[in-house]
Amino acid sequence: MTRLAIFIIWLFHWLPLSVLSRAGHFLGILSYFSVLPRKRIARTNLALCFPELDVSARRRLLLRHFQALGRSILERGLLWWASPERLRRIIRFEGEEHLHALVQTGTPVILLAPHFIGLDAGGARVAMSFDSVSMYSHQKRNPVLNDRLYRGRKRFGDQILLSRQDGVRGVVKAMKSGRPFYYLPDMDYGKRDAVFVPFFGVEAATITGLSRLARLTGARVLPCVTRMLPGGAGYVLKIGEAWENFPTADVQADTIRMNDWIESVVRTMPEQYYWVHRRFKTRPDGQAYFY
Repeated sequence: MTRLAIFIIWLFHWLPLSVLSRAGHFLGILSYFSVLPRKRIARTNLALCFPELDVSARRRLLLRHFQALGRSILERGLLWWASPERLRRIIRFEGEEHLHALVQTGTPVILLAPHFIGLDAGGARVAMSFDSVSMYSHQKRNPVLNDRLYRGRKRFGDQILLSRQDGVRGVVKAMKSGRPFYYLPDMDYGKRDAVFVPFFGVEAATITGLSRLARLTGARVLPCVTRMLPGGAGYVLKIGEAWENFPTADVQADTIRMNDWIESVVRTMPEQYYWVHRRFKTRPDGQAYFY
């Protein structure tokens, strides 16, 4: 089944982006009207994070989210097989100079890249210009998909991909050798190395790696967001200026700052955040499970 799905994605990547976008929207609509556990997870997350919206507004937001998800699935074929020239047209890179200036001076860099739908498009565009290091979650249950994802992320340049099970020692070594770290620290990985800090007003188990790695390596943190554009217009990868006064001596305050920043960006494009993840799975002692 996975091989068939990958073959279909390969076929679709030949289409013009405008047609591919519409097909992705249709796939998302089909997914929205199906009975999927991920739909229930996303619905719960939206209810927790946007209590100010009524049920109808959250339902419309959920539909837009699944349309964006559908697009991201079909358009992933572009990242795997489209020519570099086509990808450069599709993924606009803004703020590259901020990263280039630090890499030139040998300064360790962390690209803070939250889980937006366009995350992999942004990662591919960074890889086309910089040899970097990133971490991935091994898909043990689906080796065919795992292999395809791994090869896709290694497609451009000389990228280092490390499994989360390997720890951070390899990441630190790569960063000190001059590689930017494309870092995705905004998922629920359990209580280990995490603190409970607010995310949309809900206590969320959040790993403290951004603060700890920045302190350990002397890295500058650059915010990195990829936005999916409407109407099949592609993507924009935007890297901002390095955060000032980061890290501090207060790891929890640094982690709150990270979550506050992610929340502020999510509010600009709420349909594009990865709501199908159980972001509030780990609860403080005594609190009820949401899912």
